[in-house]
Amino acid sequence: MWIFESLILLYFVYVVLYTTVFSIGGFFYKEPCKQTLQSYSRFCVLIPCYKEDSVILEVAKKALDQSYSQEHYTVMVIADSLQASTLVKLRELPIQVVEVKFDSSTKVKSLNYTLQAIENRYDYAVILDADNVMEFDFLKTINSIASSAAKAIQGQRKPKNKNNSLALLDGISEAINNHIYRQGTVGLGLSSSISGSGVVFDFNVLKEKLSSMSSVGGFDRELEVVLLLDGVKVLYLKSAIVFDEKVSQNKAFQNQRKRWISSQYFYLRKYFFAGTAALFKGNFTLFNSAVLRNIQLPRLINIGLLTTLTAALFFVRDHLYFGYTIWIILFVFNTLSILIAIPLEFYTRKLGIAILKLPLLFLNMFLLLFKLKGANKKFIHTPHGVTSIESLDTSNQK
Repeated sequence: MWIFESLILLYFVYVVLYTTVFSIGGFFYKEPCKQTLQSYSRFCVLIPCYKEDSVILEVAKKALDQSYSQEHYTVMVIADSLQASTLVKLRELPIQVVEVKFDSSTKVKSLNYTLQAIENRYDYAVILDADNVMEFDFLKTINSIASSAAKAIQGQRKPKNKNNSLALLDGISEAINNHIYRQGTVGLGLSSSISGSGVVFDFNVLKEKLSSMSSVGGFDRELEVVLLLDGVKVLYLKSAIVFDEKVSQNKAFQNQRKRWISSQYFYLRKYFFAGTAALFKGNFTLFNSAVLRNIQLPRLINIGLLTTLTAALFFVRDHLYFGYTIWIILFVFNTLSILIAIPLEFYTRKLGIAILKLPLLFLNMFLLLFKLKGANKKFIHTPHGVTSIESLDTSNQK
């Protein structure tokens, strides 16, 4: 019995230690040095779009609304399975529309097709989701740190909507990820995690790395590891903001998380030995991205399990080999680490109401662990369009 207790305890010691270290590390984050504008880098803004007729037109219009010189960036909508009427309206805008069609659609296929088709006249490529809206100064901010050393830059994704408790919790989850896996890792000298959108790459680096990939889901996880295998760290630029629509429906939430969990463990298996070998070569950055971050269960499941165990073990505390105090300590440290990672703007009355949904969300996510078979072999689409993009003010939201 003590062996089973040891294994469970060891896992949660690792999870809490990891969360605590990088949550504290988030306060050591410093913005990369910005330069006085001397030249304009050339950007192509890539927006892969699969059946997003309801949002893509306004997203494309918003993408044109930048403080950056318009002659130095091009918006490209990669249109997969859009309606003919949507394509007509898109072509009326000063953007490029690249039509693609695949038997089985993926974001990697769309991006690869476009990168191979367009001219190599750009310095950087920006990847957005079909619901994303860049803040007014996004490209200008990216350009302020653009240099030969900046091959990959992750911007800060912030919630575009908080229309119900689920969307609010999804936004909080994103904010915690920003603090721990981006601010925290960069603050401690490692590489930022990649979100999959709101991210900027050296054009030729992205073209080369993506050409070797055939990811179905979670391409961002694989791309991060592929970059690190070549010694390319991802920077995090907190002041470069992209607004992202958060899921507000249970079915969409479950589909999205199912895709994320499946891809997490798929790439853990794929790069486990490469990541472990990197550790013995002194490359802790690659080990962290390929193994340490992926080997743990999703955060909400960890929170739910640790809370449940701490409560349940109280009733058998006299029979625990390692005692009960250690579980109280783990619970407290984990809770505090999560709380300090949540920006103050989220601490409102709505948060208290949203927390009541956590037990059900935990149960749903826990059950997803038993439904992952084949999830990473097909594209799982998350529909968008609950937020009015036209009304979103991106000029001064920091």
